[in-house]
Amino acid sequence: MQHKILIIGGTGLVGSTIDRLLKERNPTYDILLGTRSPKNLTKEIKVDVNSPTSLEALLAYSIQLIILSVNDPDDHVLRFAIQHGIDYLDITKPTPALTAALKITSEFATFQSRIVFSSGWMGGIVPGLVKSTVDSTERIENVQLWVYYSIKDKAGKSSAHFMAEHVATPFVRYENHQPLAIKHFLDSEKYNFSFGLGNRQLYNFDTPDLYILNQIDGVPTVSVKMTYNSKLVTRLLGWMQQLGIFKKMTLNTRRKVFGGSGDGDLSVFEILIKTANKTNKIILKSEKGQAELTAISTVLHTEALLNKNTLPGLYFAHQLHQKQELFSQLQQYDSITIKKV
Repeated sequence: MQHKILIIGGTGLVGSTIDRLLKERNPTYDILLGTRSPKNLTKEIKVDVNSPTSLEALLAYSIQLIILSVNDPDDHVLRFAIQHGIDYLDITKPTPALTAALKITSEFATFQSRIVFSSGWMGGIVPGLVKSTVDSTERIENVQLWVYYSIKDKAGKSSAHFMAEHVATPFVRYENHQPLAIKHFLDSEKYNFSFGLGNRQLYNFDTPDLYILNQIDGVPTVSVKMTYNSKLVTRLLGWMQQLGIFKKMTLNTRRKVFGGSGDGDLSVFEILIKTANKTNKIILKSEKGQAELTAISTVLHTEALLNKNTLPGLYFAHQLHQKQELFSQLQQYDSITIKKV
């Protein structure tokens, strides 16, 4: 069966990578790219997420699935997909935008489509990997995510803008189901990374996985910490937060601080999953960086959504997969090293 897919933001960094990988793995998929300024009119169509009227033109294309890979601040695409029974996969939302979108879905009594939210960080694979480590009889008590990010990696504009807008704003992690307000780049801890990266100082970092693991999967204690490959940059950001410098900066200045993007570099994260009886660890290294890993995750979610008889309704991306599925599929990529240790 041929599937017709629209990737909104499909000419951007992550969107174009999703397009490439989907075509490589599924040559029968009919893929269109939504962009505000189409150039290739056989492949690209004009879509502006800030203009609900522009979405009405999509009905002429018989699209079955919309993949959203660009920020949609007012959730026009989400509403459009629900109203017209089109499947929807969103990989863009940081925590505040995710909770806002979930409120919108509660306005609809039923869905004729599958509405899927993935974490806005790394395509939402962390909850799926956590799921792969324990059997159904075990209760997870604590998940810790440790992130190594290279300033030489490619980064999308939306990621930089999120950090600029929220770096001085408290966010929430969870301790025994109690939300604790914290800020980025504070509360440093040392962690010894695999892959020869050694001991690093890591600081608070907000990803939607905090919310998903606690509020959706019921993990009582969840934390995320991050370090840059440059120890100097990591320390500087910590000092700037401690001294309140981010609060004094204009938004444009903060965007310049976080807006640097290299040509690509490795991305690493490690997950510690604690139950009453043991601690499991998953380590992952992506040689091609976060954009490629996000795109790969999105492709796997797309294939699961289209190839399984999932009923209409609201889902989080990891709920589309069987227990070991994401882990096994990620092992198949030459650019990814993933292990349980």
